[in-house]
Amino acid sequence: MESDNWIVQNLQNALDTWNEKLAEIWQILTQSPDTFKGGGIWKVIVDIHGALQAIAYALLVLFFVIGMVKTCGSFTEVKKPEHALKLFVRFAIAKGVITYGLELMTALFQIVQGVIRTIMKTAGFGKAKKTVLPNEIMKAIEGCGFFESIPLWAVTLIGGLFITVLSFIMIMSVYGRFFRLYLYTAIAPLPLSAFAGESSQNVGKSFLKSYAAVCLEGAIIVLACIIFSLFATSPPAVSADAAAVTMVWSYIGELIFNMLVLVGAVKMADRVVREMMGL
Repeated sequence: MESDNWIVQNLQNALDTWNEKLAEIWQILTQSPDTFKGGGIWKVIVDIHGALQAIAYALLVLFFVIGMVKTCGSFTEVKKPEHALKLFVRFAIAKGVITYGLELMTALFQIVQGVIRTIMKTAGFGKAKKTVLPNEIMKAIEGCGFFESIPLWAVTLIGGLFITVLSFIMIMSVYGRFFRLYLYTAIAPLPLSAFAGESSQNVGKSFLKSYAAVCLEGAIIVLACIIFSLFATSPPAVSADAAAVTMVWSYIGELIFNMLVLVGAVKMADRVVREMMGL
């Protein structure tokens, strides 16, 4: 319901900003890097990935030689069929990981996207639920006189500012995850080349685990948004007998608390996933 009261409009504008950013987050989490922003960024990242593969092949040989020296006590051991086969298999796997690293990372991302879609479908959320201003609050504000509206103006101004700031902090965290996906994809050939050496293979394993953790952040963010949306469908309770300032203050206070919980969950998604995966 639209209102001509400027105090109500101030609150509604802040909630509209919050709803827009929440809807944008929902859209970003269902997108893949190759379609994000028209796919222009992904094309550049893929080109960088391909260019770094040449350097990765050189590192592959270096890590392979270092690993062979450390694991084999003498050149005689290298001549043994079992050692030679083991070294050959390691070298072939490392080269394959570098060559098809982009496909491997894309497959991991698609698996996580499937998890995200399953969560959305199971929860019955096709899109984020909007946070709306209750009619009781609007009627109470519209019924105030000029002098009564002065403290309401201060309360709504502060509350609206908090809501706007929180919405931008939240969207920045989600964009940060997408940028990390691009960074991991672009630089992938270099850490993946570490698979060539037995002593350096942990670098490649840690890289893949970290990339999987970044992908899984999307699932944690979706869960946090779903929980908040369920909160939004049951707005904070307000007493109809209370003064308008008390009603607005109580509503904004509880609403901001719920929003802080969501923003905190979004920002801590990377930490939650890393604790789950033991990183």
